[in-house]
Amino acid sequence: MTGADAYDRGVRELLRSVWAEPRPPDVPRRNRRDCVLVAAAAVAVLAEGLLRTDLQSPVAATLVTLALLPALLWRRTRPLPMVAVAFAGAGAAAFALGHEIDLVSGAVVLFLPWALFRWGSGRDRILGAAVILVKIGLSAGFGLTPVADAVAGFVVMFAVFALATAVRYRVTLRSRELERVRLLERERLARDLHDTVAHHVSAMAIRAQAGIAVAQTRPEGAVDALHVIESEATRALAEMRSMVRTLRESEPAELAPSPGIPDIRRLAQEAAGPVVEVELTGDLDDIPPPLGAAIYRLAQESVTNARRHARHATRIEVRVAADAGAVRLRVSDDGDPGTPRPGGFGLAGMAERAGLLGGTCEAGPGPGRGWTVTAALPRQAT
Repeated sequence: MTGADAYDRGVRELLRSVWAEPRPPDVPRRNRRDCVLVAAAAVAVLAEGLLRTDLQSPVAATLVTLALLPALLWRRTRPLPMVAVAFAGAGAAAFALGHEIDLVSGAVVLFLPWALFRWGSGRDRILGAAVILVKIGLSAGFGLTPVADAVAGFVVMFAVFALATAVRYRVTLRSRELERVRLLERERLARDLHDTVAHHVSAMAIRAQAGIAVAQTRPEGAVDALHVIESEATRALAEMRSMVRTLRESEPAELAPSPGIPDIRRLAQEAAGPVVEVELTGDLDDIPPPLGAAIYRLAQESVTNARRHARHATRIEVRVAADAGAVRLRVSDDGDPGTPRPGGFGLAGMAERAGLLGGTCEAGPGPGRGWTVTAALPRQAT
């Protein structure tokens, strides 16, 4: 394939992509401002037709322009038909009169090509631009418009096309960026829901199972289990309310700080499941809040998974070590070796959370027994 063939093929593909481009999804409907625009333009046309003495055909020019003004009302919802009606009508009137309509106020029809390129589909834009440019070219070819005026008309039209296209794609890019931000926020909320609410629900399930097991032989144990379930349910409800509050603009957001590395010690105070041993070592001062919150969530999720899936585990060890370059987390349990652990969304969310901060998170069978989760996050992550 020669360079010329490749160029032609590229141009054809570009034209096909432009032709197939749909209309924007948020096209405004006709509103009161459109009616005000048409009324103001009609007043301006009437005033110019009555007051100017240098018009070649003042009555005809005024009537034709007034007849074309209603096209502005549907310029966004029906851009191609309105452009065709307005420019074809103006061209027919020019041929009938033997000269172009020379009302300055008639420039209001520039709103039509603007709306065509701002709100029309690719097909509409190509066909509408062809109608406009052919009209200008025929007027110049038949001597209805001086060549200099025709050139100026081409320049003005291309400027309107370019400006409307630039605004269109700027708005499109902004909408895509907002949608990307919304998707990222949804992913963050999904991670937070899983890391917080699922943790409490797992603790309630474990304590409920323990309460059922001892209800017949040791009723006081069942009562203790109910107290733990009540406590976990209250905390889960409070955290869910906090998340919902941040999503509602009408309600004040929760201003409590996010949990950090020191809060990992609270995991050892929970009575459900195996004993949790927490050890924090190294330089834990001045840890950036996002990094501290991520380490806490990773530890919380790892402990939750161990309590749920580590068969016959009696101890869960949580170790956090920090130095000048990174913060490292290791969570291990002494459950039965070789016990399969389901992947689910938990491990995927943990790896994603670590990756967003430039770190890593891995999980797998421990060297002796149980399961081990390791994570390393750079200290400069923000």
